[in-house]
Amino acid sequence: MLTHNGTQTIETERLILRRFQYSDDDGMLRNWVADEKIQMMYSEPVYSTKEEVKGLLDKYIGSYERDDYYRWAVIEKSSGECIGQIAYFLVDSKNHFAEIEYCIGAEFQCKGYATEATKAVIAFGFDKMNLHKVQICTKTINAPSKRVIEKCGFHYEGTLRDYFFMNGKYVGRLYFSILRSEYEGK
Repeated sequence: MLTHNGTQTIETERLILRRFQYSDDDGMLRNWVADEKIQMMYSEPVYSTKEEVKGLLDKYIGSYERDDYYRWAVIEKSSGECIGQIAYFLVDSKNHFAEIEYCIGAEFQCKGYATEATKAVIAFGFDKMNLHKVQICTKTINAPSKRVIEKCGFHYEGTLRDYFFMNGKYVGRLYFSILRSEYEGK
């Protein structure tokens, strides 16, 4: 049985994962939500004004009232900067699994931040939520994300071919998962 306790602060060596705040708007604009390439890989629209970001924050912050809502701002400890986000955007209480999504701003990529945040959220899912399975997916063209997923111990499950239509081409969707028994046996 899942234990829903909502988005709680998680601290790692270099990051603080916490609930979004309205003061995160500048970092969001600077680091990822206005970046077309990041948002395309993440399958999200581009937000280019503070007003648009406030609308997004209204949605995130308003959802924290629910105990089955899990979305974290990724804060770099050394700078205090909001460098990305990570979430369990799909939580299936009946079948005891959840799916992670994340994005990290381009300037902060290839520094291990996505791996660090993802490992922390996996641990939260198994240790605090009592999940049976955590799943994650990425586009076939997103090699850096695939490396993060593999570093986090996920196992490849399959590919949905020609899942996305992007820039005039079809792109597949790769699925990965980790089971509680695999997490505990690490």
